[in-house]
Order: sequence, then C-alpha cells, then structure tokens
Amino acid sequence: MRAAVLPLRAAGHPTDARGRAAAPRWVSAILGVPLAAKLAGANAVVVLAALAAAYGLHAGSDHGRMLAVMAAALGVSLLVNLALVHLALRPLQTLEDAAARVYGGDLNARVTPSPLADREMARVGGAINLLLDGLAADRARARRLAAEVIRAGEQERAYLARELHDSAAQTLAAVVFQLSAAARDSTDPALAGRLDGIKTMTIDVLEEVRMLAGAVHPRVLDDLGLPAALRAVARQAAGHHDTEITVVADVDRADVPPAVASVLYRVAQEALNNALRHARAHEVTLRLAREDPRIVLDVVDDGVGFDVAEAERRRPGMGLFTMRERVALLDGEFDVASRPGLGTRITAAVPLERRENEGSDDDG
Repeated sequence: MRAAVLPLRAAGHPTDARGRAAAPRWVSAILGVPLAAKLAGANAVVVLAALAAAYGLHAGSDHGRMLAVMAAALGVSLLVNLALVHLALRPLQTLEDAAARVYGGDLNARVTPSPLADREMARVGGAINLLLDGLAADRARARRLAAEVIRAGEQERAYLARELHDSAAQTLAAVVFQLSAAARDSTDPALAGRLDGIKTMTIDVLEEVRMLAGAVHPRVLDDLGLPAALRAVARQAAGHHDTEITVVADVDRADVPPAVASVLYRVAQEALNNALRHARAHEVTLRLAREDPRIVLDVVDDGVGFDVAEAERRRPGMGLFTMRERVALLDGEFDVASRPGLGTRITAAVPLERRENEGSDDDG
C-alpha cells in the first residue's frame, strides 16, 4: 500500500483555498492600502533617499542652503505628483457612483464622461454604459412579455367566466325554473317536497357558479375599470363579514393600463381575503393613488398582525409569495409591514408604461 503524499507546509504560515502559502498579514495590509497612499509612500521614500544622499555628499560643507532648496523642490514634486494621481483616479469614482446607483435600483444611471479620463478609462466607461443600455432594453422587453402573459391569462379567465355565467349558470337557472314548475304541477305532496329540496340545492349551486365566475374574472374590471372593481370586491366581502371596508381611489379608469389593473386587483383581492380570514380585522382600507410614475395600492387593516419574516419563510404563506411575484412581473415593488397585534399594511407600487415604449419592440 502506497502512503499518500501530502504537500509540506511551513509551520505558522497560513494557506489559501488552493493550498498555496498566503502572504503575511502585514504584507496584505500594505497591499491593501489605496493607490494614492502607495504612491505617496513611494515618493516619500524617494524624497528621503535623495535628501540622505545629498546630505552624505555635502556633510560638513556649507551647502545647507542647497539642501533646503532641494528638499523644497522634492516636496513640491511630491505634492504635484499626488495631485495628478488624485485627478487621474477621479474617473474611477464616477464608475463606482454609477455602479452604486444601479445596485440601488436606478437602472437609468450611466457613467458620466469625465474630461479627466484617459482613452482606456473612457473605453471602460463606454463599455459599462453599453452593458447598462442592454440591461435596460432586456428589462423593457421582459416587461412587455410579462404584460402580454398577464393579458393572455386574463383573456382566458374572461372566457372561462363567460362560459360559467352564460352557459352553466343559464342552464342551472333553467333547471330551477323546470323544478319549480314540476313541484307546482305535482299532485304528490311527497314528490313536490323532494322537488323543492332539489330546487333549493340547485339555487345554491347556481349562486356558487356565479360567484366562481366573478372570482375567475370580474367583468366590472373590464367594463368600469380598477376603482369600480375594488369597490365591488369590497361590497361583496362586506356582505359576508362583519368588517368595515373602505375604498379610497384617487385615479380614473384611464390612468391604469389593463395589465397593471389586473395585477393590482389580484393583490387587493388576496390582501383583503387575508385581512378577513386570518387577521380578523374590524376595519380595512384600500387606497389607490397615482404617484407618477407609478400606481400605488395600499391595503391597511387593524387585525392581529403577523411575523413577516416567518410568513416569508413559509412560502407561499398567506399568498405573500404569489402577490410579490405578480407585482414583480411588471417590475413593481411589493412591501409588507406587520407586527403581531399591530395590524398589517400591504403596498404594491407598479410603474406605468411609458407612452414612447408602447407599440415598440427592440427584439430585432
């Protein structure tokens, strides 16, 4: 059996992830000093060496004034050198500022051309701007695709809702009418009673089908817009729960594009259901406002509240994951603020589509 050969390491010398000997800490500390400080230190060493050499050459002579002049000249040279290095590094700060703005969510941030940048630095800034332009174009394309996906999904929902309302519901209504007529014309009291019972169950099924059709796709959303749809869902929820529901909508129907209206309606519907079923709220307020360039929906309740972090870990707990993903499809922002015993506030902010982007496509 051959013994495994292990690489020998000097005692007391740390190694990196690949097993190579790492540099001592003091060397790493020196290498980590900013470039301007490194150059200043190097120039200081040069100045001191020049002064020491001049002093050695003229020791014991009367050339002290020459030494002072030389020291002053070297000091001025050091200051000029540091100033030039500082100006040369200014474009790097511009790159860093642009990267920080993009990381913070400002996708319109670009590297500003600097008159201090040399040719290579200017090329780096231009390359970064090209990447950011491509990223912005890809996000715009993805948002248009998401809007089309939402629109297609809502069309399918609308078709299913129409089928439920115009076909299944109408058929059930005809069955109710026939059962009523059969029970009225029946001469057998027992049979008439059974027919009345069947009619009652059919009426219940009919109401459930109509409610299902409205839940699949509310026609009021297409006919009257998002503000009216929010008021309709609030009235329907208030009819089944002892909760005061207030809707404040400061927008017109024309202010909300169809895809945005669909997403915000689903968020409001889910948030309202959570407030009524889980939070046991006594008051719920739905606010819809236009805060250019966004449409903002707030759903606030005075319920029992919950631990947001725990609910997020239980994805898709309480529909939070679903709501967040719906809003993210349109490049929007979704926020939940809640604490046990202090109620809940759900905010969805979706940017409005830019008119100049409508109908255009960069896919080519």
